Amino acid sequence: MTSLDQAADISDLRRLARKRLPRFLFDFIDGGAGAEVTLRANEGDFGAWGLAPRVGVDVAERHTRTDIVGYDSALPLMLAPTGLAGLFRPGGEGAAARAARDAGIPFCLSTNSVASIEELATQAPGGDRWFQYYFLKDEGLTDRMLERAREHGYRVLCLTLDLPVQGRRHRDVRNGFTVPPRLTPQTVLDAALHPAWSLGYLRHGVSFGNFETAQMGGGISTITQHIAALCDSGADWDTVRHVMAKWDGPVVVKGVLHPDDARRAVDLGAATVIVSNHGGRQLDAVPSAVAALPAVAKAVAGRAQVLLDGGVRRGSDIVVARALGADACMIGRPFLWGLAAAGEAGVTRAIEMLAGELDTALALLGRPDVGEIDAEAVFRR
Repeated sequence: MTSLDQAADISDLRRLARKRLPRFLFDFIDGGAGAEVTLRANEGDFGAWGLAPRVGVDVAERHTRTDIVGYDSALPLMLAPTGLAGLFRPGGEGAAARAARDAGIPFCLSTNSVASIEELATQAPGGDRWFQYYFLKDEGLTDRMLERAREHGYRVLCLTLDLPVQGRRHRDVRNGFTVPPRLTPQTVLDAALHPAWSLGYLRHGVSFGNFETAQMGGGISTITQHIAALCDSGADWDTVRHVMAKWDGPVVVKGVLHPDDARRAVDLGAATVIVSNHGGRQLDAVPSAVAALPAVAKAVAGRAQVLLDGGVRRGSDIVVARALGADACMIGRPFLWGLAAAGEAGVTRAIEMLAGELDTALALLGRPDVGEIDAEAVFRR
């Protein structure tokens, strides 16, 4: 594998990213919590489902447009909120948002982004922008952050509920991952062996752009310390209700695995629930996103949309998710691998790969419109 042009699928983007990034950064994207059982299951559990094609169907024209929380998306796909995308490539959040905009799909900015709310809006004007919010101890900071997002054209608020504390990721512990990177002899050598990334980091540095008075440094050095210092581990459903009342647009709730939690979110007014285990990065041994999907979709059927976040690596995974009740899917690692490998062009390539695979799957399934995908399109192996 030598260039982006030779990349055939998402796994090739992963290999390119691994070549370009120092190990501690690649492992930060790639790794999961604990023994990484859930991390593997997120992807592997799609293999429990096969596709059931029909023949003799006119598939000369295929259609993938999908409503995602009121936005006419070109694909049943969007870019998930991912912290520190700008650390993997300078201007990373802007590059990803532009790629999403140009592909006609939504993009969600993380609370823990390198680019601020304002910078992202300037770097990638237009498109469908969401803002992902972690519950903060400082209500004044919450109010300012939500107001900034409203003022700069973020349409949807994404409340993430599955990060009351930071999950323990052993790869990060072993690598001594901090932000900025801790300059041990190992990390210095690792960075020196990856000069393309190192030069970008030295020129641009990194910070948590959305925090006006809580930038990295000044005693807050590790990701765990950052989250512990700012995030509210005491947040509950009353907190969710309180924050929802501050936003005058659609609100979606992310991090749901249990149907009762999905019902609770919708009862409070969530337009969408996102079935997610945080990419296997929080509590290990919980259900994969695709395993949890059917029960959640059944619980809120007809009352709210359902998105799946976790393990999508192929267009056929999107078909399975749709068949099991998801309206659309989010991707995180696939676009981050593309971003790390080749910047905006790499993110575009990741989206194009999944779009092309989805189009082929629709044609060969004999279901030329993604809206026709239902439970009969799949079978349990």
